[in-house]
Amino acid sequence: MITYIFFALGFVLLIAGARILIKGSTSIGFRFGLSQLVIGLTIVAMGTSLPELIINVFASIKGNTGLAVGNVLGSNITNTLLIIGAAAIIYPTKVHQEIIGRDVRTNFTSLAVLALLANDFVFGRTNSISRIDGIILLIFFLYYMYESFFKQKKEEKKPDVATQETLSLTMALLLTVGGIAGLYFGGRWIVDGVEKMSKDLGISGSTIGLTLVAGATSLPELVTSVIAAIKKDADIAIGNVVGSNIFNMLLVLGVSAVIRPIDYASGMNNQLIIFLASLLLLILFIKTGKKSLTISRFEGILLLLGYFCFLYYTIYWQP
Repeated sequence: MITYIFFALGFVLLIAGARILIKGSTSIGFRFGLSQLVIGLTIVAMGTSLPELIINVFASIKGNTGLAVGNVLGSNITNTLLIIGAAAIIYPTKVHQEIIGRDVRTNFTSLAVLALLANDFVFGRTNSISRIDGIILLIFFLYYMYESFFKQKKEEKKPDVATQETLSLTMALLLTVGGIAGLYFGGRWIVDGVEKMSKDLGISGSTIGLTLVAGATSLPELVTSVIAAIKKDADIAIGNVVGSNIFNMLLVLGVSAVIRPIDYASGMNNQLIIFLASLLLLILFIKTGKKSLTISRFEGILLLLGYFCFLYYTIYWQP
């Protein structure tokens, strides 16, 4: 019972820690003159991916590789269907051309690289994500960061720092330390809880990761995107989600595999296909909307329905 209590408290600490880090790092980003789009694609996306990263680090250390993979794929599907769908329902979301031109494309590229490495089409080994595969994923991640941060920073006009909410450097550092502490203890308690839940209920770690853990760790993205949609800041709302997907596949799985090679069950390819389908559906809605590059409320409802279908399949039909 105590383990389940700490399991629930772990999510509170994990999400609170991530939010605190986002607040401090976003303030620093504005001080350095970064645009809202760059902040959404890098700082906010990285901050909202921290729950997945911390959980996967602990899962990899303990050898719970099923949880590591399920957490990432489940979070990405949740991001694409649930979070973008909810944001579009609140306010029809206009998508920045830069996101279509580079970041959604990078989602497809990252997915393709992950599928090739996980199924060992590259090196011909048994199905696994090895340390070498993890390094390859991290190399792609560093290139993406270069493309989205340094190049775009040079091209875009810097925002007026005086108009943005910023914190003092001391406060930002205090928030960072507090956020890291929350992430550490939250991640540790969640992984311990998943292990006990898996034994008690006879459910695999990958299934728990795809549903319960993925949904909970996607809460920062959901909160961030919903607030952005209410404020009509589409750049932050969509940039946060597509950036977080890339971080999950390249950074989170890359770090996890470097810590400990990840056993990859062939059944997880079904989740890769579902994620691919969700990306294709998203592109279809963006390109065929009544208004150019816009996701309508009706399309948002369809994305939400797709998410519930994913949950039903994972819980009742996944082998």
